[in-house]
Amino acid sequence: MDEALLRSLTPRVLGILVRRGADFAAAEDAVQDALVEAIRVWPADPPRDAKGWLVTVAWRKFLDQARADTARRRREDLHDEQPGPGPAPAVDDTLQLYFLCAHPSLTPASAIALTLRAVGGLTTRQIAQAYLVPEATMAQRISRAKRTISGVRFDQPGDVATVVRVLYLVFNEGYSGDVDLAAEAIRLTRQLAARIDHPEVAGLLALMLLHHARRAARTAPDGSLVPLAEQDRSRWDTGLIAEGIRILQAALARDRLGEFQAQAAIAALHADAPTAEETDWVQIVEWYDELARLTDSPVVRLNRAVAVGEADGPRAGLTALAGLDASLPRHAAVAAYLHERDGDLATAARLYAEAAHKAPNLAERDHLTRQAARLNARRRP
Repeated sequence: MDEALLRSLTPRVLGILVRRGADFAAAEDAVQDALVEAIRVWPADPPRDAKGWLVTVAWRKFLDQARADTARRRREDLHDEQPGPGPAPAVDDTLQLYFLCAHPSLTPASAIALTLRAVGGLTTRQIAQAYLVPEATMAQRISRAKRTISGVRFDQPGDVATVVRVLYLVFNEGYSGDVDLAAEAIRLTRQLAARIDHPEVAGLLALMLLHHARRAARTAPDGSLVPLAEQDRSRWDTGLIAEGIRILQAALARDRLGEFQAQAAIAALHADAPTAEETDWVQIVEWYDELARLTDSPVVRLNRAVAVGEADGPRAGLTALAGLDASLPRHAAVAAYLHERDGDLATAARLYAEAAHKAPNLAERDHLTRQAARLNARRRP
């Protein structure tokens, strides 16, 4: 295997795919898949025309992925954006694909990354952001996963925990932007809950429903984000909230607490408050303590700092924030909010501007930029 040859051909093949009409990100993924195939096939059967072979295989991979994306969008279009309560529809092959990609020969982290890319339709960049790792690192992880399962038999489906984690990440990506993606995650989680009697599957479904119930109130008519405390709660879907709380209560009654049930309990406390001022922040902090114990996640501790700031005052929130890595996503936004609550408008404005620069999407960047501008205007004489 001439790895130097492969490296030299990669940019040329990528350029050919782009000129043929593939967008750059999809072309990169297709070329990466072709390189994995070359590593597997060439030692036993080297091609006469290495460049031509790579172009042919990469273009075929691109077309396969384009067809898969089209099929996924078609499945999503068959369902209303707002997933209603009630029994789950008949199981289609999508959920089975999730299980097959979570192959036992892969580590859970690799299986999740591969499934998100191959079935969930997320880009490598989106998956890397979800895992808080560089895009190049995630690309390598996905490539290794593909090499690992190359040639294996798909007669050993993966475990439920891996599939649940994938569905959670797909929903999160959809919740922050693509509504259809969130609805698709709910649809599949309903199917999974109908097939498997597991409290964490129920907890995940409850969490999704409680968050999705606020979808209509999360943005203003101009598309700008509306913070939770400022949302018009009359626009929340009370049917989804009631269903989510009912499912959560049944799961918690089984006394097998997991992270998704704890997250759903926090979402339920927000949903149950008639106004933002009546939110039971003390109980929310207690649930964050449980969640931190279950996950030891720095992101959980970041969110806990906000809850502590609401329950015990902004100084207490800043103290809880002090021990966390400042490079965490949204750390600057949380710090800005707590400093504003504490009356330090100059620091808050600076941190809002910093957070805007790091924002993962345009809507969040615009919101944080407006927050910084608002505070700077208040500070002017």
